[in-house]
Amino acid sequence: MAKYLKIHPSDTVIVALEPLSKGTVIEDLGLTLSADIPQGHKIALVPHLGGQRVIKYGGVIGQATETIAPGDHVHAHNIKTTLGGVESYVYSAAEPPPVPTSQAPEGPTFPAYVRVNGEIGIRDDLWIIPLVGCVNGLARNAARQFEASGALPEGVQVMVLEHPYGCSQLGEDLDHTRNILRALALHPNAGGVLIMGLGCENNTRALFQAGFEHPDPRRLRYLVTQDVEDEMEAAQEHLSALAEVIRGDKREPVGVDRLRVGLKCGGSDGFSGITANPLLGAFSDWLCARGGSTVLTEVPEMFGAEHLLMERSESKDVFDDIVRLINDFKDYFIAYNQPIYENPSPGNKAGGISTLEEKSLGCTQKAGRAPVRDVIRYAERIRKPGLTLLEAPGNDGVAVTALAAAGCHLELFTTGRGTPLGGIVPTMKIATNTTLYQRKPHWMDFNAGPIAEGGTTVEDLLPAFIESILSVAGGAQACNERNGVHEVVIFKTGVTL
Repeated sequence: MAKYLKIHPSDTVIVALEPLSKGTVIEDLGLTLSADIPQGHKIALVPHLGGQRVIKYGGVIGQATETIAPGDHVHAHNIKTTLGGVESYVYSAAEPPPVPTSQAPEGPTFPAYVRVNGEIGIRDDLWIIPLVGCVNGLARNAARQFEASGALPEGVQVMVLEHPYGCSQLGEDLDHTRNILRALALHPNAGGVLIMGLGCENNTRALFQAGFEHPDPRRLRYLVTQDVEDEMEAAQEHLSALAEVIRGDKREPVGVDRLRVGLKCGGSDGFSGITANPLLGAFSDWLCARGGSTVLTEVPEMFGAEHLLMERSESKDVFDDIVRLINDFKDYFIAYNQPIYENPSPGNKAGGISTLEEKSLGCTQKAGRAPVRDVIRYAERIRKPGLTLLEAPGNDGVAVTALAAAGCHLELFTTGRGTPLGGIVPTMKIATNTTLYQRKPHWMDFNAGPIAEGGTTVEDLLPAFIESILSVAGGAQACNERNGVHEVVIFKTGVTL
């Protein structure tokens, strides 16, 4: 294994592929290390004067705050962000790059559940969606009782989409809760949905139902627990009726053009932009070329790399939507008197990421090279095949939930530090390094680490990666499913009464 990697010919830093000690000589570069360099961290390749820009991935990741000599450790102690506030952008009419295609553009098939509106589900579970956090406990008890009754069809689980909201909310904050729950109720991975309310919450059944229509009413039931004498008995009756509908469902072969996949990262490290994120980008291009859909979110982690996404806009309208997406999120930070660029996290920094530009240039690689076809707002659902950008913050739980609400059947989640988090859809964890994959095999679904170890490229690993994804789409459980982890986190904004 090589000791270092230079990612782009114009880079002024290299990345340590293993921990390196002070005094280590990298003979082919003529460098002697002036400090211990942790794995995944940066080493200066050339001199940098104070104020001079530092280049990685072929882009600016910050500027030197002091003189940096070749062989020095380059990190948060001697570089800082170059980013400012809300910016203006100019549209270029240049054609976005084409999506790479293969000799088999139709792609393979996999088994899924075809719904009445033509959408597909890759799971057929029974969901209980609380309208308010007050009934979370009742929903859990109802789920446990029904599972113990033996009335569940084989392979089906009851999943409670617990959350703490639905009351003491106003305006946009209440809208976020109602709209995200509506979107989740429409998810095709749910074979049946029980909407459970209390009766006195802000997010009433009437408010939830106003203007809402499910494509298959047989699969949706409502229960307001204050309106019945025995809420547990009523819940069991509703769940039994939904289970009978699910019992008749069968998987059938469908094409990958009907698959919708969310792209996410969390607990990133210095290898994220070298291994796992480029692998997701290659998969995104592969799927989009075959008519499928991928969705990129975490808007604050586009800051500093947003111009790369704008250059790939399918049209001027899409370009304008991306500009609004970026600047509206900056305005959100400003409205709360918070710094726009308070990123990366402590864990990111420990893993070798120094600035938001560096994090963003690595994060956006998950979207590959496909044209950006659409931009959707929080709680909106996917409208077009191809690559879509989704409004949501970088917070793992909120972003994972927003991707599911957008209609993603599964999510690909890259991590270098490791996280057990999972959403209500299969959430495949892609390790950026082999050490993590070996240390947390019960969290990780795929290892992208060999890409940094020499002899294996993204293209080499892509076929096995596709096979793994289609296996999960076809019914194999992701680690988060085996571990029973399925979080729902709603974007909170505004006051609490």
